[in-house]
Amino acid sequence: MSKLGKIIEQLQNRNRYLLFLDLVLLPVAVGISFLLRLDNFDPVQFGAGYLFFTLLALVVTPITYYAFGIYSRYWPFASIDEMVLLISASTTAGLAIAVLSWIAIWLFAAAGTLPRSIPFIFFPVELALTAGPRFIIRLLARYQRQQLNAKRVNGKKARLPKNVLIVGAGYVGVMLAREIRNNPDLALEPVGFIDDDPRKLYNYIQGIPIIGGRNALRHAVQEYKVAQVIIAMPNASGKIIREIAGVCEQMGVEARIIPGMYAILDETVSINQLRKVEIEDLLRREPVQTDIAAVRELLTGKRVLITGGGGSIGGELCRQVLRCGPTELIVLGHGENSIFEICNELQRKLDLEAKHRALQGVSVLPPMIHPVIADIRFADRVQAVFQQYRPEIVFHAAAHKHVPLMECNPTEAVSNNILGTRNLLEASVACGVDRFVMISTDKAVNPTSIMGATKRVAEMLVQQTAAQVGKAYVAVRFGNVLGSRGSVVLTFKQQIAAGGPVTVTDPDMVRFFMTIPEAVQLVLQAAVLGHGGEVFMLDMGEPVKIVDLARDLIALSGLQVGRDIDIVYTGIRPGEKLFEELFIPGEVYQHTGHEKIFALGHLPGLAELQLEAAIDRLESSIRCNDVAALIATLQDLMPDFRMASALAVDQTALSR
Repeated sequence: MSKLGKIIEQLQNRNRYLLFLDLVLLPVAVGISFLLRLDNFDPVQFGAGYLFFTLLALVVTPITYYAFGIYSRYWPFASIDEMVLLISASTTAGLAIAVLSWIAIWLFAAAGTLPRSIPFIFFPVELALTAGPRFIIRLLARYQRQQLNAKRVNGKKARLPKNVLIVGAGYVGVMLAREIRNNPDLALEPVGFIDDDPRKLYNYIQGIPIIGGRNALRHAVQEYKVAQVIIAMPNASGKIIREIAGVCEQMGVEARIIPGMYAILDETVSINQLRKVEIEDLLRREPVQTDIAAVRELLTGKRVLITGGGGSIGGELCRQVLRCGPTELIVLGHGENSIFEICNELQRKLDLEAKHRALQGVSVLPPMIHPVIADIRFADRVQAVFQQYRPEIVFHAAAHKHVPLMECNPTEAVSNNILGTRNLLEASVACGVDRFVMISTDKAVNPTSIMGATKRVAEMLVQQTAAQVGKAYVAVRFGNVLGSRGSVVLTFKQQIAAGGPVTVTDPDMVRFFMTIPEAVQLVLQAAVLGHGGEVFMLDMGEPVKIVDLARDLIALSGLQVGRDIDIVYTGIRPGEKLFEELFIPGEVYQHTGHEKIFALGHLPGLAELQLEAAIDRLESSIRCNDVAALIATLQDLMPDFRMASALAVDQTALSR
């Protein structure tokens, strides 16, 4: 390591050198202040005032800087935040010194030795002298990184940096550009921004030009020999992303994208979040505003239990809940491998955050993660888990969701989705759980499948329990989730990888889709809104034709329908509908405080004793494996429940 590098490393890692430097420079700042104030500094007349003011500065300034965290900052990466913090600390110290010095002047009649204007002159001098060394460290560190980058580029094993074009010159784009430049190992070089805001055009950000709007993308790729385009617009619509991705495909350049705002609950952005453009990006709707502060307030410092924590929805719930700072996170699931994987992922995240905080000198007690292997169908085991961990908030995501499979296994669907939910509700009541949120489905509306029927009954159980205990026990309905286990998207990807064909059940089949992070954020928002007994319905936007989804996935794979991959229609499977409905006839729903969430009134259902008797009959049918009796009981509970296999396609309803 060079001599300059060793000096920088010492200054980077040891703020005590900066404290020592402050103690040396503060008397200098006082002396400069006296010289600027007085034409002729007489040590005999002003010596006592100088010594007193110097002593104040040496005591008050370091204490104030310490209180503001100035001595725990990592100055090689200082930014506007550190500058604002330093100005705030210096201002506070200057005001304290001024007040104390004026008190001394008043008490001891020391105006002759300490001019009243000295504190006003001292403040800017103090700020300049204490800020100077810190930002010199910042400049030296930047110079060192540039030199290191140059050496790597010139070395035999170095990778020549790829020219990168960043689409979006907002906060996210600027953060990415800064991180790319601070990490030479990435071998990327941002050569320009693309942004449609006319106020930004032809200006520079961090020395990087804003070339033009989206219509300039083709020209910029050619002019700057761009190898990669980064889409840094978390709030962009699917239409815009399709346009940009299409241009990149035609120009033969790689397109990468930062996730949507649903995936950035903590509002932090990193180069590690970049990924290829996926089907979820093409289906983006208008951004939904989430009250992150309210979600944090609900979850911070709480013991939170999540069932089905190893699944796609449950796993994302774990990630987003963890960001809100619970004291304990209990991750419950039946599959040991999935629970092992999600808990390891969460623990790695906590370890990285702890390491980062240690570098900043911040000490925070991290949440405790408890992996729990349990089957919610066993009431005794569920009760034992609740008694051990005493959760305050429960998110119930565990369920059998695959429609055709549950048609073949109705007893399993009922035992898991209905009896398992009952067991969780009973344990929650016994342990005083304050808030219970069950994840339901739009297939519970006018159900034609066993899975949908079981979820409808589970909603009834939640509402009944809410009425009994008077607490915020609620259910949340939404449609298909892109990328979840069993999702049609995963099936399509596997078929495309195998060379096709891609199978679609019916050319007219449509579904409502959400991304996993979007669905989970709205579930958390619904948890905040719930008072007790509501069934929340998320605004799913416009339905999407499954065949259009297949075509988009084939195009994203760089293939063409008919030439490279065929689409084959196989017919509707047991339990499926051509279209999904969002509301049960007779339901009364109203807008909530959130524009994308509706609250439904009590569902048409049975009296408490009737519901309990029906659940007992279902339990008896499961023990006897009497499928006919089980289905008959479900139909008694829901007169509108009709098995899809016995249905003819209602063309009139479809046309609506």
